[in-house]
Amino acid sequence: MEYTTLGDTGMTVSKICLGCMSFGDPNWREWVLDEEEGIELVERALELGVNFFDTANMYSKGESERVLGKALEGHREEAVVATKGYFQMDDDDPNSGGLSRKAIEQELEASLDRLGMETVDLYQIHRRDQDTPPAETLRALDDAVRRGKVRYLGASSMWAHEFAEYLHASDQFGLDRFVTMQNHYNLVYREEEREMLPLCEREGIGVIPWSPLARGYLARPHEEIDATRRGEAEEHLYEHPYREGGGREINERVEELAAENGVKMAQIALAWLFSKDVVDAPIVGTTSIEHLEDAVEALEIDLRKSDVEYLEEPYEPVPVSGHE
Repeated sequence: MEYTTLGDTGMTVSKICLGCMSFGDPNWREWVLDEEEGIELVERALELGVNFFDTANMYSKGESERVLGKALEGHREEAVVATKGYFQMDDDDPNSGGLSRKAIEQELEASLDRLGMETVDLYQIHRRDQDTPPAETLRALDDAVRRGKVRYLGASSMWAHEFAEYLHASDQFGLDRFVTMQNHYNLVYREEEREMLPLCEREGIGVIPWSPLARGYLARPHEEIDATRRGEAEEHLYEHPYREGGGREINERVEELAAENGVKMAQIALAWLFSKDVVDAPIVGTTSIEHLEDAVEALEIDLRKSDVEYLEEPYEPVPVSGHE
């Protein structure tokens, strides 16, 4: 395993973050692993040197947090645990979502209870709440840090100008800043390179991209993307523009380079992300120990500059996706 510091925090994390959306309750999504399988995946990740784990309260309606907490029993001090809040958790309680002080305080407590932890290392807003002023959200989050409930604060997909507004408000009012951005970024979705990534680089923000394999689109040939149970389901659940803007040709070039190097397509796609200095640790979600092991092995792939340019060359602008 290779390690890096998370943004300007000084905290050390593995260069792969295990995304925990893929386990909890199969009733939530049919491809989700059950508790036993999820625990096995976390245990193998620890054996491989992964110390960074990302979940959210909405994943399996809290079950992902519970399973992760159980899996990390006896390993809490060595793990860096991140979770998120924003999406409504209870259809009958409108305050179970959003980023008001009430929502943050009650949902953070619920997350800590499910995780079985007194403190979470990184607490992230899952999206921006358009109905709550940034200062209120930041004050509630700052209070959570001061009470010892949270060590660091992070954000997820939004417009760069919105993220800049949060950072400015933190500086203006002397509140704890966001130190990470969990954004949508991969070989077939690079719109973040225009504004968000330069902003993060300038501000010392750690970048931990979600969907590094484009929901599996970069893990298998274009024609086979719907051949798996998850691939078929994701076709209906998500509408990201991976097949637009040169996406198909990029997919073919990933397949070509993988064959030339005797590795898997997913490993080439991850190696491309590892080549980006602005990226700290992509969030790799998987339902397979084998695929987790493949992701770790991808750290050993050193793409040439010409390889990177070859992979990137077909890309064309696509609609912004993932902010909502």
